[in-house]
Amino acid sequence: MITLTDKGAEKVREFLSAQAAVAETAGLRVGVRGGGCSGFQYALAFDEQRDGDSVFEDKGIRLLVDRPSLPYVKGSVIDFVDGLQGAGFKVDNPNVIAACGCGSSFRVAEEEEVSAV
Repeated sequence: MITLTDKGAEKVREFLSAQAAVAETAGLRVGVRGGGCSGFQYALAFDEQRDGDSVFEDKGIRLLVDRPSLPYVKGSVIDFVDGLQGAGFKVDNPNVIAACGCGSSFRVAEEEEVSAV
C-alpha cells in the first residue's frame, strides 16, 4: 500500500482540480525508472489508470502503480515539502537502503543482493 500525508493529498487535489477534465478518472502515478547516481529515480505524474496497474486510494486520491514499480515503492508515504531546495513531492520509502546526497535517486536491498551474486 502507498499513502499520502495530509499536505501531499492537498497538493494532489490542487493539481487535479486544475485539470478538471480528467479529475474524476485520473490519479497520481507513482513509479520508478532506472537512473541517477544510486540506481533508481522516482517518476511521479498525473495519469489515467492503465491495464496491470495496482490502484490504491488514500484520502480520496487514486494512486496508480505499474507492476514493475510496485516492489520498489510498496509501503511508501508521499509528502509535499516546501524548503530551501524548492517545493515538490517527497517519497518516504521503507525499501531504500541508500540514496544520493540530493535525494533524487535511491537504491533498494534487492539490488544489493543481485549485485553480490
